[in-house]
Amino acid sequence: MNDSTQGLSWWKRLSGGLKRTSSSLSTAIVDLASKRKLDAAAVEDLESELIRADLGPETAARTAAVLSEGRFEKAIAPDEIKAVLASEIEKVLAPVAQPLEVTTRPFVILVAGVNGSGKTTTIGKLAARFRAEGKTVMLVAGDTFRAAAVDQLKIWAERTGAGIMARGPGADAAGLTFDAIAAAKTEGVDVVLVDTAGRLQNRVELMGELEKIVRVMRKVDPAAPHAVLLVLDATIGQNALSQVEIFGKTAGVTGLVMTKLDGTARGGILVAIAAKYGLPVHFIGIGEDVDDLVPFAARDFARAIVGLD
Repeated sequence: MNDSTQGLSWWKRLSGGLKRTSSSLSTAIVDLASKRKLDAAAVEDLESELIRADLGPETAARTAAVLSEGRFEKAIAPDEIKAVLASEIEKVLAPVAQPLEVTTRPFVILVAGVNGSGKTTTIGKLAARFRAEGKTVMLVAGDTFRAAAVDQLKIWAERTGAGIMARGPGADAAGLTFDAIAAAKTEGVDVVLVDTAGRLQNRVELMGELEKIVRVMRKVDPAAPHAVLLVLDATIGQNALSQVEIFGKTAGVTGLVMTKLDGTARGGILVAIAAKYGLPVHFIGIGEDVDDLVPFAARDFARAIVGLD
């Protein structure tokens, strides 16, 4: 497959994945543009629609202000509104669109998130990506509460050719992680991906256990974890903001992965998170296939989310 074919296929997957978000925004924009010339009420309506799409009040207000400049009392085409919106979204996202770089060996990645966010699947997809790059990978089944999570990781290990360290249900996740990192050092493993139990951000004792895992990790490698990825489910909308805040305080989140963007009309929440927290966004999930976890690209995302070709 040549580069242009790959680019086209990636764009189709991205725009297809974000279709529910772009459709709801496009409908609102077309309605607005077809009803009247741009006046104060129209701008206010647009700002409300952008907030409703979870883009966040700052981005909504700034886009409305930019649209107002020199366009009052003039007819405005939907594509002109979309172009302004895409440009403003790209400005927010460009600083956070950063690749996840493996800088040491073993490079320890702690993966956290609430129940159902897609953590274990994300780890499997990351393992596939690293293995495709020729790196050796160890998966650590730190979700010792859920037998299904351990089984799921074992399947991913087989599929990707990654190693795995797992123990029985209820095992101490911190102790398991300690042993896994020690083994990875001995064996010269490139990347260690540590799964953790899904935990609600308001469960103090579970968040405390996450802190313990980080603390124990540092006894075997003072620099670990080298990355702490928070996996966010796009379908939860505004709740994602509080997850970023609380997991950030507890586990020292260094970057984000947003999943299930293909299953929601609320994909704009990624823009609100970027505007508020400025954390790197490394990957986004736009489908179930292993290739549907992709590095985050600000311009592509901005254009796809507003429905521009």
